[in-house]
Amino acid sequence: MYLADPAAQPGSIWGLLLPFVLMFVVFYFLLIRPQQKKQKQRNLMLHQLKKGDKIVTIGGLHGTIVELTDDTAVIRVSDTMKLTFDRSAISTVSQSAPSAE
Repeated sequence: MYLADPAAQPGSIWGLLLPFVLMFVVFYFLLIRPQQKKQKQRNLMLHQLKKGDKIVTIGGLHGTIVELTDDTAVIRVSDTMKLTFDRSAISTVSQSAPSAE
């Protein structure tokens, strides 16, 4: 049986907090920061959408943007069918429309 030395000093508060601080730093660089970068890139992509972009929705629907508002996009999926989606439902831009310059 191990008995603690009664004359030993208890650990300082920094010795107890150091593992928690290190865990937070690791979580920040491995989880939080990459997620923030990914969200910033997605917001930039959604902001740069324009008519004529070929896109893919989060449901896997492929189409071309024919009309945009602040929060919705009208997508042409065939010659006769147009669907309205929230802008946030757009997953990726598969082909950007040529710029009108």
